[in-house]
Amino acid sequence: MNALVNRMLVVILCAGLFLLQGCVTRLGDFTVLSTKNVNVAGLKPGDRFSGEDCITTIVGINIGEVNWKNAMDQGLERGKGDVMVDVVLTQTGWSIGLVSQNCVVIEGTVSQSSAYKG
Repeated sequence: MNALVNRMLVVILCAGLFLLQGCVTRLGDFTVLSTKNVNVAGLKPGDRFSGEDCITTIVGINIGEVNWKNAMDQGLERGKGDVMVDVVLTQTGWSIGLVSQNCVVIEGTVSQSSAYKG
C-alpha cells in the first residue's frame, strides 16, 4: 500500500510541474514607441500598410515563435519606409481541436524619415 501511495504522489507531482510551466517571449525591439502624441514633423507622409507574423500550435506545441519585429519589418517593406506612425497592434488567433494559430498584426502609416535610404 505504501508503494502505491508513493507512486501516486510522484504522478501528482509530475502532473503539477507540467501544469506550472511557463515561458518568456521577447516581443520586439523598437527604436521609437510611444502611447503619447508626438510631433512627427519632417516625415514624408505615406499610406497605411500592415505586416503580420503567425505561428501554428499543434497539441500545445508551438511551431515557431511570433515575432513583432518580423511583422513590423514586413509592413515597413510594403510601404517602402522606415517609420510607422499611428500604429495599431493586434493579436489574432483561432483554434480547431488540437491545432491553433496565433498572429500579431501591426498596421500603421508608413513614412520616410530624413535618414531613410531605400
